[in-house]
Amino acid sequence: MEILYLIAGIIVLILCIIDFTWTTLWIDGGAGPVTKRLSSSIWKFMRITGGKHSRQLSLAGPLVLSATLLMWIGLLWIGWTLTFAGLEQSISPSHGTDPISWYDRFYFAGYLIFTLGNGDFSPMEGTAQIISVIATATGMLFITFGVTYLISILSAVTMKRSFAVSVHGLGESAEEIARSAWNGEDFHDLNLLLASFSENLGSLAAQHAAYPVLHYYHATSNTTAMPTAITVLDESLSIIKFAVPEKHHPNQLLLKEMRSSVDQYLETLNPSFFKPSEQVPSLPDFNSLREEGVPLIPEKEYTSAYKKIETRRKKLLGGLEADGRPWPTDTN
Repeated sequence: MEILYLIAGIIVLILCIIDFTWTTLWIDGGAGPVTKRLSSSIWKFMRITGGKHSRQLSLAGPLVLSATLLMWIGLLWIGWTLTFAGLEQSISPSHGTDPISWYDRFYFAGYLIFTLGNGDFSPMEGTAQIISVIATATGMLFITFGVTYLISILSAVTMKRSFAVSVHGLGESAEEIARSAWNGEDFHDLNLLLASFSENLGSLAAQHAAYPVLHYYHATSNTTAMPTAITVLDESLSIIKFAVPEKHHPNQLLLKEMRSSVDQYLETLNPSFFKPSEQVPSLPDFNSLREEGVPLIPEKEYTSAYKKIETRRKKLLGGLEADGRPWPTDTN
């Protein structure tokens, strides 16, 4: 029976270490297999119970992060408990000669991985001593990397909400941003903003790829919602790129870089969290742009151009739907 406990303990430890390393240290790997399933399950549960209520959905991110950390601690603790149970006469009480119970093994494994020092039990001389050192080492590494991971996530959440506020400061819809950016002659006033937005979004896309838990941090307000901000910004650039004569465009390299950053962000969306919408979003309100004096190419040409980016716009709408938000429309 002891050998079965030992094998089970080793399997649990390997699974825990792989998932922890995969999630926290492998930048291109996204979330580990266990973390990915846990996160997806919690998000689906929150969507079912909370619907589109932003305040309840805003708890999903902290809940996913907390559950992930607890899951790693639990697997590590259970793994070492089973391992010590599988080693014959691995620990002994510091006082007395009472037989070792499962409660004692669980307690012994716990104060090793939490590095609490010497307790009421000690490892037997030999293999158990070496394994005790390894258990303490894994506990220290998990705590150190876990705290670093937590800080990185919270920092990225603050950054993504700051980005959303900056975008929404220009307008709540694509049409509003396009109208605001038109200076009467061209859209060159956007150049500095595009350079800044592209850099920030590129960093955020890399963070979302490294830490998929960021997708589950739902903002209570549209003003701080990154999916809405990216949709509004990309749609405003689509209006300029496909509906406005080229001579009025902002810097072409900045425009291309910005749309490339949006593509990079869309690629980070996990299939378990997101899928492209089956519907095509409605076209922007071009009449409101004409009324503001924004020059437009013939309707037939920009309508044809928008058909070529339907897949892209479906992805943007899918990201909004996954976050429980509607497609932003012009209210003016």
